[in-house]
Amino acid sequence: MRPVWRGAISFGLVTIAVRMFGSSEEHDFRFHQVHPEDGGRIRYKRVCEICGNEVEYRDIAKGYELEDGRVVILTDEDFAKLPVSTDKSIEVLEFVPAGEVDPIYFQKTYYLEPDKTAGRPYVLLRQALEDTDRLAVVRITIRQRESLAILRARQDILVLHTIYWPDEIRKPDFGFLEQDIEVRSQELKMATSLIDNMAGSFKPEQFTDEYRDAMADLVAAKAEGAELPERPEEEDHGDVIDLMTALERSVEQTRAKEPEPAKKPASKSKSGKRTA
Repeated sequence: MRPVWRGAISFGLVTIAVRMFGSSEEHDFRFHQVHPEDGGRIRYKRVCEICGNEVEYRDIAKGYELEDGRVVILTDEDFAKLPVSTDKSIEVLEFVPAGEVDPIYFQKTYYLEPDKTAGRPYVLLRQALEDTDRLAVVRITIRQRESLAILRARQDILVLHTIYWPDEIRKPDFGFLEQDIEVRSQELKMATSLIDNMAGSFKPEQFTDEYRDAMADLVAAKAEGAELPERPEEEDHGDVIDLMTALERSVEQTRAKEPEPAKKPASKSKSGKRTA
């Protein structure tokens, strides 16, 4: 992995030099736009909509359109004058209880690796976060953009989550929130039973990306000129049923099976052979 950022965690008067790496990678299929007659790639040219001339990438500037239609053009020199910190630091602002941070704020996730000389303070901070069950609210500048972030301990490393600013979180505006909807106690009891029947431990490795597997089979079949896989028939759920009946049937289908009685071990004869 290649680091996407280098700097240091500023923890009081303690400085922890770190390198930051992306924590994930997508394995989805990426398709090109092509000409179906010969398979040629479709390319796009950068053309000015006013003069019609093609513009080289190095000659393109950034512009922001105002409400009145005017466009403010910004140069690299303009961005360099922004009154924000550009130093390579992760500044710890405060420590908060882990349960107080709503996951809706999480944006991107990164791994932090300590430099060779920063192992001890790195482990110290990681252990302290684990012992206190707290998260560090930090400020970091990535690509000239200041971001708020969360620093937390995960297994043996420190993980950084960039988060959205509060005004970037949309407020749900749904009509049903104004309705007085009542849930019957029996329905709630059945829903709770269904949840209990389907309860388990989160083990992401037990889930598979069925879409990606199906797409791989489709691409392979097309490449080899083989017969294409058929889409499975949709399950017929029958007539529409009321909520309570649906809950009852669901609970019955997911009811945990009683464990089978343990088989009695076979006894050994004097010869050492097992007997039934």
